[in-house]
Amino acid sequence: MMPMIRWVGLMLAVSMTPIAMGAGSTGSGSTGAGATQVGATEVGSAEAGATKAAVCMACHGPNGNSVNEQWPSLAGQNAAYIEGQLNHFHDRSRINEIMWGLAAALTPQDIKDLAVYFSQQTSTGLEADPSYWQAGEKLYRGGDRTRSIPACMACHGPVGRGNPAAGYPMLRAQHSVYTIEQLTNYAADKRYTHTDKGDSSGGANAAIMHTIASRLTPEDMRNLASYVQGMR
Repeated sequence: MMPMIRWVGLMLAVSMTPIAMGAGSTGSGSTGAGATQVGATEVGSAEAGATKAAVCMACHGPNGNSVNEQWPSLAGQNAAYIEGQLNHFHDRSRINEIMWGLAAALTPQDIKDLAVYFSQQTSTGLEADPSYWQAGEKLYRGGDRTRSIPACMACHGPVGRGNPAAGYPMLRAQHSVYTIEQLTNYAADKRYTHTDKGDSSGGANAAIMHTIASRLTPEDMRNLASYVQGMR
């Protein structure tokens, strides 16, 4: 999601490819296998990441497809975003005590390897709640100008693939319960810690999400979460 000043241009530029809400699998990760460049000078190895990911799968599921709605699926998430969030957990700037403990022992290379590994896995997909996804689709694709809420797809893409270069995550096939929790945390400005100047340690993207999420009602969050859960 992004400030209103860029909304109109993005809405015109972004493709309006339809989204199928039925069952099925998607391949939304990075292409290729083995080593992938994810940092300025260091390379992450999917092969090394597969071994290191064993402990992650206890919560995030086989190959990163979570079966617990409170824990996010990582399969197909872009490597840049995973790397960034693991670094936030490692330095405790993103609030999650469980992940603080798990990320504490990770080296920078471990983080890169895990990021590449999960980015190359295939999301098995989930289903949207038929009562809510249509309202969620309307807000995701069109926003609400009367409340200064831009279309989510302007940053996260028409099919929820995200934007690795800008640090925007893939949303599609994410558990609705988890998505609602994150939107709630953003709205309350409780997803990240704060610097001594009061700024969010999550940076500019966190500030943008705080502004937009604070304009969403609980019903908006529920509808959006249902829609992205069923995205293909």
